[in-house]
Amino acid sequence: MVRTAAACELNIAGVTAFSTVDWPDMMTATVFLQGCPWNCFYCHNPALIDPRAEGAVTWADVTDLLCERMGLLDGVVFSGGEPTLQHALVPAMQMVRTLGFRVGLHTAGAYPGLLARALPYVDWVGLDIKAAPDDYATVTGRAPSGGHAWRSLELVLGNRLLRAGSDHPLDYEVRTTVHPAAIDDAGLRELGCRLADAGVDTWAVQRFRETGARQPLPRVSATDAEAAPLRLDDLPVERFRSLVIR
Repeated sequence: MVRTAAACELNIAGVTAFSTVDWPDMMTATVFLQGCPWNCFYCHNPALIDPRAEGAVTWADVTDLLCERMGLLDGVVFSGGEPTLQHALVPAMQMVRTLGFRVGLHTAGAYPGLLARALPYVDWVGLDIKAAPDDYATVTGRAPSGGHAWRSLELVLGNRLLRAGSDHPLDYEVRTTVHPAAIDDAGLRELGCRLADAGVDTWAVQRFRETGARQPLPRVSATDAEAAPLRLDDLPVERFRSLVIR
């Protein structure tokens, strides 16, 4: 049985009142939800991993902010942590739409079941695909994580096709953060080809940045931590409608 929840149950770590970087070409408020089931070694928001940590913001604070920003913001992005960890995500999205805002979602696809329930209320998804399915544990520290993420990719691409040409299309971006401890240039090219074969046409490759990350990086040897950055000069650019490097 699917557990029901109310938007007021969201465990919210923080809110950015204005953002131009969390949803391409959109002005948003971004709501950061507490908790993530994975422990990615390069996580730049490790304080948001613990699902038991008490939130700093209430849902009432968020709705008050949105009521003040009507006409100024295009939408609301739910980020994390991992937003699909929380069952209150769906009613919160419903409320945001009722207030007249579009809905964006940042997710790593850890919970495809809840993602499937959320997608009808979402206008844009930023989906992290961290590696090929069998290589996920190197990044997340969790053995079954790859299957969940790639199932979530199927859901996003399937919903996009189903809603194409409707008055409620689904836009998306697949993002991959790269670190030499997890992947090399040849592996990254192979991953890009696999994404393209799956139907992905919008891919963002993001270089690891130390800002906010733990030091030393968990599960990363000193040799790997000091390895030269990836060159990113052999990406399968021709396979994508949009491929950006950040």
